[in-house]
Amino acid sequence: MNLEIIDELRKMREACGWTPYHTPENCAKSITIEAAELLEHFQWSDEADVEGVKEELADVLIYAYNLADVMELDVDEIVKNKLKKNWERFAVK
Repeated sequence: MNLEIIDELRKMREACGWTPYHTPENCAKSITIEAAELLEHFQWSDEADVEGVKEELADVLIYAYNLADVMELDVDEIVKNKLKKNWERFAVK
């Protein structure tokens, strides 16, 4: 897990007074909201503005990292575990 990013997110939460609002439920809601904003870039065409996509994708990832942090989950570990399950489930035989 990128501890530098986690540390920066923690500093920002604290400095902005957001810590009480970054509950697991609120982070999960925010992921969905930001994912919808990401999808807006593809609403009428698959040729989305790359800068807009980068901004919204960053928002999704920031909330995902915040959710993992407040729930004390290791992002690398949970992604590796899910990939392992996906390989077992979807591997070409």
